[in-house]
Amino acid sequence: MTSATTLSFATPFAPADSKLANYQRRHIPSFTWDAHACLPLDEKTPIDLLDTYVAGHIDYVCVNVGMDMNSVAHILRVIAAFRAKIAAHPDKYMQIEKFEDLAIAKSKGLLGVGFDLEGSVMLQDMPEMVPAFAKLGVKQIHFAYNRNNSVSGGCHDIDIPLTDLGVEMVKAVNSSGMIMDCSHTGRQSSLDIMRVSSKPVVFSHANPRELGGHERCIDDEQIKACADTGGVIGICGFQRFIKSKNAPEVPDMIRHIKYAVDLVGVDHVGIGLDTMPSVVGTNDFPDGVDKDFYWPAASGYGPAAGGAAVFDPRKLPTLADAMISIGYSPDDVDKIMGENFMRIAKASW
Repeated sequence: MTSATTLSFATPFAPADSKLANYQRRHIPSFTWDAHACLPLDEKTPIDLLDTYVAGHIDYVCVNVGMDMNSVAHILRVIAAFRAKIAAHPDKYMQIEKFEDLAIAKSKGLLGVGFDLEGSVMLQDMPEMVPAFAKLGVKQIHFAYNRNNSVSGGCHDIDIPLTDLGVEMVKAVNSSGMIMDCSHTGRQSSLDIMRVSSKPVVFSHANPRELGGHERCIDDEQIKACADTGGVIGICGFQRFIKSKNAPEVPDMIRHIKYAVDLVGVDHVGIGLDTMPSVVGTNDFPDGVDKDFYWPAASGYGPAAGGAAVFDPRKLPTLADAMISIGYSPDDVDKIMGENFMRIAKASW
């Protein structure tokens, strides 16, 4: 990163943290998968933000490239810029195009990177747009970013069923080599998606509502429905949804992992941290769009609400070891840290 770039995280990631740098691992998972991460949606975003995931010994990270409030033109610029910057660093990163690329990246010691979309407005009410985005490297999609649209309901809006167009969109996702996600989606729409989908469905970054207590969290019925599809719930490290007093730490993550494992079994739980770095000079929220519409203060967002710290992805090795310490077997830890999401990718891509 150049000296002209200022980097800030909600959780303070200290590059010189000797405890992380010198950490002695008890168990190295077979594959570590972070199912959802955010970078600033701006073509100026420095791609070395991904080095935080490299430092966390992550093998694959799925990076957001657009939300419902972003125009198609904006999203295409971001995808083009991110792809070019990833390709410019073949010594560190690899764009994941197909399932087999995961093993190639791993064997070369590279961070595999895929893209996801948060919403469906960018699909322009055309199922034909799904395979077009898939060819650009979008490996995962959910249909609504917090608010209702023509395809699906959002989690901070009137609870509506999946629309007829939404049914067609699910079929398009299933046939286009993407993972069908239900994060940020309204309750009824998520249940409908899981009923309609012919492939496993995931919540890439969502926590049990019983513990998190937030509208963005998911209830036991949604968790069980996801597992019934063969899917995976990615435990999110975002403070507001994990309901921790301070920046989330390993015990906070363990609490949510254990709840989900106890409810639906170890085969249906993974990691989706939802880290959100910000960089001075970038702007990923379009001018003229009301942030309060997508992040309503009444639902616990905004500066007054607090709770915007995120679990440090460099602490994932300590999370894996903590699971060993409380009695999870190495095989179970491998599943939670990555193998479960790998199974979904193999079935979907």
